Amino acid sequence: MASLISILPIIFVLFTTLNHISEARIIVVGGSLDAWKVPEPSNNTLNHWAESVRFQVGDILLFYYDNKNDSVLQVTKENYESCNITKPLKEYKDGNIKVKLDVSGPHYFVSGASTGNCGKGEKLIVVVESPNHPPMPKTGPGAVPPTPSAKPPTSLAAPAPAPAKNTAIGLVAGKGIYWASIMVAVFRLTWA
Repeated sequence: MASLISILPIIFVLFTTLNHISEARIIVVGGSLDAWKVPEPSNNTLNHWAESVRFQVGDILLFYYDNKNDSVLQVTKENYESCNITKPLKEYKDGNIKVKLDVSGPHYFVSGASTGNCGKGEKLIVVVESPNHPPMPKTGPGAVPPTPSAKPPTSLAAPAPAPAKNTAIGLVAGKGIYWASIMVAVFRLTWA
């Protein structure tokens, strides 16, 4: 029993560290490796794709593009709306970049190509949900207004939808089974 008590702090540290790491997702921007480009007029834009994904603090955006002709700029809302590429908050030029979403709220990205790709639709708004606040209901045409209920719900956050094929890579699935097997292994080592 004494050996189990001495190993409990190690188990706690491993559990909290690995549990936090296992929730980060790597999300390919646009859902495919060739999505960071000027969209075809008949196709949905990058923002249509982004509206279908629930981004969380800790997620990592993966941008793939030809770095000879393009780049990714993280900009302010004003510079996003006007496609001003002269004063970016951050600039990424290597063609295969990972951007960690550290804070909740909107993040604005535009093409850094001097050929006007931003004005042609190569731009993206990513809204990262706050872990402490539920997502806001959608508004506008076709939105269903919330219905009043007699009893307030216990949780306003809906489960995240399954990501589309090849858009997210992570260790989220099977987390409960994973942790249960670790605990059994530690228990067996302790009592062996």
